[in-house]
Amino acid sequence: MTRESHRRVWRIAGPIIVSNVSVPLLGAVDTFVMGHLPEPKFLGAVAVGAMIFTFLYWGFGFLRMGTGGLTAQAFGARDGDEVRACLARAAIIAVPVSLALILVQYPVSLAALALVDASPAVEDLAQAYYSVRIWGAPATLMNFALLGWFIGCRQARTALWHQLFLNGANIVLDLVFVLGLGWDVEGVAAATVIAEFGAMGLGLWLARPILRRVGGAFVRERILDRAELRRTFVLSVDIFVRTVCLVFAFAYFTARGAAFGDVVLAANAILLNFQTFMAHALDGFAHAAETLGGSAVGARDRREFREAVRTSALWALIAAVGFAAVYVAGGPLIIDLLTGIAEVRNTARDYLVWSQVLPLVSVIPFVLDGVFLGATRGRTMRNAMVASLAVYLVACAGLIPVWGNHGLWAALTIFMGTRGITLLARYPALERSVGR
Repeated sequence: MTRESHRRVWRIAGPIIVSNVSVPLLGAVDTFVMGHLPEPKFLGAVAVGAMIFTFLYWGFGFLRMGTGGLTAQAFGARDGDEVRACLARAAIIAVPVSLALILVQYPVSLAALALVDASPAVEDLAQAYYSVRIWGAPATLMNFALLGWFIGCRQARTALWHQLFLNGANIVLDLVFVLGLGWDVEGVAAATVIAEFGAMGLGLWLARPILRRVGGAFVRERILDRAELRRTFVLSVDIFVRTVCLVFAFAYFTARGAAFGDVVLAANAILLNFQTFMAHALDGFAHAAETLGGSAVGARDRREFREAVRTSALWALIAAVGFAAVYVAGGPLIIDLLTGIAEVRNTARDYLVWSQVLPLVSVIPFVLDGVFLGATRGRTMRNAMVASLAVYLVACAGLIPVWGNHGLWAALTIFMGTRGITLLARYPALERSVGR
């Protein structure tokens, strides 16, 4: 690993990590503005509404992940026409899908709220939030595509400015609409919609100089090439299945934890934040592996591919060890900062050890997700995730009756470990397939 390879990784990972910091900050501001309204139903409604959109939009994460890998390969191959076509094809998918979401908004909202056991007052407010925010779907999905395209073009700083504008504008509008104009939940939703469209406009403007640098042209025949459209569609479906399995695994974790009572459910939620904090850092190195590895695949340069993977993995491992050490040394303090309820604090401490172990187990699947995304090996990722989910469900069935909530956490750890093992088993064949 050379000094330049370390620089390349940090040029991508650094801005991504910084931009990720704005995500929990936005959530904190949403909580702050709703928490200063006179009744708790407003806070509950935004929490429910945001959860619905999290699950709804997660399914379309392939617009970010698939676009990033395909663009990185075209960029590595120095094919300007194809770099442009990757963005155009993503838009071809994003626009009609988002319009379809708007058309079916009513039955989707009814189905989603039916699954949430909330009070009538919270449900009514959550419906109001949903009915406003759904109109931002075209901008949301297009921003996914733009973010993936920026990263695939090695423009991590552009991605940083795009994300900072999105979340920064959302925060400012939250404060103006809710605290200034008194719009409650509809103000939070409107702030998100306006910020999404503003970020889309900014993203398209930021794309212009990149398009000039990569050269080429938007060629209709290239964009609508059947083979490339089919490749994009198949990759999108594979990533969609993989993402649904991942979302289901964590939803199942929450559901099984709820069976142990409200205190354990709250403690598990607190400890899952430890995993979220770590994910914000490791995500940067996964993006570096995706971008640099995908570029090497496009250039058919095995040596560059291997170096990109090893350098990204090294820094991800250093970050994971750092998080594990922080959780060992300061875990109880972090728990106390996240909740003031004594019973929840004590219960979370009982299961803290799992949050201390998980960073070391999670680092391999995080990095390899990026590697296989960059190589556009969607089928491998899909199969690995399906197999890991099956192992996880078996582990839950066997361990929870014996160890209770410890068994649930052990099953989640096994799930993350299995993800790493199944992808690691396929890595040598992937490396051999990359040029010479």
